[in-house]
Amino acid sequence: MSKLLTIWNYIRHHKYMITLLVFLVVIVFLDENSLIQRVKHRNEISTLNSEIEKYRKQYEEDTEKLKELTSNPEALEKIAREKYLMKKPNEDVYVFEQ
Repeated sequence: MSKLLTIWNYIRHHKYMITLLVFLVVIVFLDENSLIQRVKHRNEISTLNSEIEKYRKQYEEDTEKLKELTSNPEALEKIAREKYLMKKPNEDVYVFEQ
C-alpha cells in the first residue's frame, strides 16, 4: 500500500508535467495529423510540385513542336524522314548506326 501511496503522491505533485508529456506524445506520435505525418506530407507535396513543373515544361515544349509541325511543312517532312524513315519515290535511304 505504501508503494501505491508514493506513486500517487508523485503523480499528484507532477501532474502538470505528466499531462504535458502525454500531450506531447499524442501530438508528435499518436495523432493521425502528427508532426511525423506532416513532415511526410510536406515532402510528398514538394515531390509532386517538382513533377508538376517538369510536366508543365514538357507540355510547353511539345506544344511548340506541334505548332511548328502544323505550320511548317518542311519540319513535318524532316520528322517523317528522320524518325519514320520515309522517302520520296525516287530516293534511296541509307541508315548509319553508331
